Amino acid sequence: MPYGFTGKFVEVDLSSSKIKVVDVREDFYRKFLGGRGLGSWLLWERLGSRWDEVDPLSPENLLLVLTGPMTGYIAGVRLAVTGKSPQSGGTVGSTIASEVGLELKTSGYDGLIISGKAKDPVYLLVNDDSVEIRDASKIWGKGIRETHKLLLRDVLPELRKTPMYGEPKEPAMIYIGPAGENLIRMSAVEGKYAHAAAYGSYGAVMGSKNLKAIVAKGSGPLPPVYNADKLKELIYRAIELVPKKVPRLRIWGTGQGPWRYGKDLSSIPVKNWIEEYWEKGSYNQYDLEVHGWVKRYWADYGCSLCCMKVTVLHRGGETVITDAPDYELLAYEGSNLDIYDVRDIAYLIWCGEELGFDMINAGNVLAFVAELYERGILTKEDIGFEVKWGDVNAFAHLLKIIANKEGIGKVLAEGIYRAALKIAEMKKLKPEEVLKYAVQAKGIAIGAHGIRSGLDFPPLSYVTSVQGGDHQSVAMLPLDAAPIVNEVWASLADSAVICQFNVLGGYDFIFEALRAITGWNVTKESWVNDQAKRILTLQRVLLLLGGPDIYWDPRVHDDNPPRFYEPLPSGPKKGQAPTREDINKLKADYYKALGWDEYGIPTEETVKQLELIGAEAAIKKIKSRLNFK
Repeated sequence: MPYGFTGKFVEVDLSSSKIKVVDVREDFYRKFLGGRGLGSWLLWERLGSRWDEVDPLSPENLLLVLTGPMTGYIAGVRLAVTGKSPQSGGTVGSTIASEVGLELKTSGYDGLIISGKAKDPVYLLVNDDSVEIRDASKIWGKGIRETHKLLLRDVLPELRKTPMYGEPKEPAMIYIGPAGENLIRMSAVEGKYAHAAAYGSYGAVMGSKNLKAIVAKGSGPLPPVYNADKLKELIYRAIELVPKKVPRLRIWGTGQGPWRYGKDLSSIPVKNWIEEYWEKGSYNQYDLEVHGWVKRYWADYGCSLCCMKVTVLHRGGETVITDAPDYELLAYEGSNLDIYDVRDIAYLIWCGEELGFDMINAGNVLAFVAELYERGILTKEDIGFEVKWGDVNAFAHLLKIIANKEGIGKVLAEGIYRAALKIAEMKKLKPEEVLKYAVQAKGIAIGAHGIRSGLDFPPLSYVTSVQGGDHQSVAMLPLDAAPIVNEVWASLADSAVICQFNVLGGYDFIFEALRAITGWNVTKESWVNDQAKRILTLQRVLLLLGGPDIYWDPRVHDDNPPRFYEPLPSGPKKGQAPTREDINKLKADYYKALGWDEYGIPTEETVKQLELIGAEAAIKKIKSRLNFK
């Protein structure tokens, strides 16, 4: 058994209610680590030969809930959730701050492999060597907060009967809201009210399986490590270093971002990315402090950074409990919708989180609708009510009709890309006449970081990312460029399954920790040239296979959204935007660096070198569909 791993997964077939424990070979851990990397391999191994035929919302898709070698040992515990994405048709290594990963490991498992579909709503309870499929009919249809409360009420009394030392801490859990239950292609897997594994829409995958929640509680130890003394030294180093390295992040979290990204960097979405600059005096971290913070330091297991905050607002007779919120949501539910009062923004985020939305992708769709309404492409008759910039109540109502698939909500529930195609058909327009207002990459909303000013993300970021619009995993040159969002390094954090903010001391820290935990000599060079290339290449193959309703042609879809070629209309970088010539040159260089051909298709030589068994046949299938020789 490799150090740092249990070597075991629980496999649950919800259709047959069969549960079994399966072993994973050590060489797979060495090649893919865990989380995002190992998840991509498990999906490839189980579904790769018929990937383009598998409907992401069918029982055949897998939902993988995975830990990594660093889960539980290093501060800032996370959990990886993946499967075939209902948004992109590829895979996304979506992570969430959750103790479910810790509880799975201390129960003796590195993760869950979930297939099939339960006849009626269920949830899973993992408690050491006991794994149960339980009735969830009483919580189906409930919002996030009620779900959390009811699950605790159901499970905690039983855990208190289990022999253990002291008072048992509450179990960890992840769950979905009505958006996931109704298979909305921008629904999240949520936990702790405001945490989410958002990109990829795995909330809809859970919903398609009639799986409301996963609850876990372990009482065993973490697996043994190779060098416990060295690991202890590293843990204390991280606890001391990280808060000092980023003190503003500890004080305000990423909620400090709007002023910097809007005014200083000209890279925040304003009214569906029409602009990326603003200079209002409000809408900053100080407003958040004045209007509702009740708990400044709110941390996940072992985390000394404490970048999350808790906000309580009272609005219209409702008590709103949510996170600070963070930068991405302040941007997407704020300036993106022409809303600048943090109380209104927090309320709108609360509305979406309660329904179980990924509020980046949902905010992207709300702004898309507002612009289409402003331009007369969508009318009051189409929507049922007016949707104007800055109208918080209209946007909140729009979220509800999307979650319930009512009226135009049924179209918007398909997510930004598919909705644009459907609206074009509905209004008898050419697809490109509507798609030009959809700011997305491979069906996934662009993160709240623009590329036009050249002061924030580089121009290639979303063009070739194997995770589409994911702002936490963007393409960069050179491959070993230092930013934590570089997809080479993001694939490391997502596969080791660690919070990226807790390695701000540098990625050398991760390699030191991996050696202390596993005993393996993983280095910067070996990661960049071997494991990262293997993971990204496998994700690229699955993305290009796509299907069954959507396929990506790299000649067309390896591109920025059209809006990112429009010169910035205001701010210090007014008039600036990349050209397609610039992008095409960068694309060619990026493809070459990863061992892909001139169209971004991994070469047979590359997949053989990376030992991606069976990928040659997939490449031939991709080329045949694209009419390549």
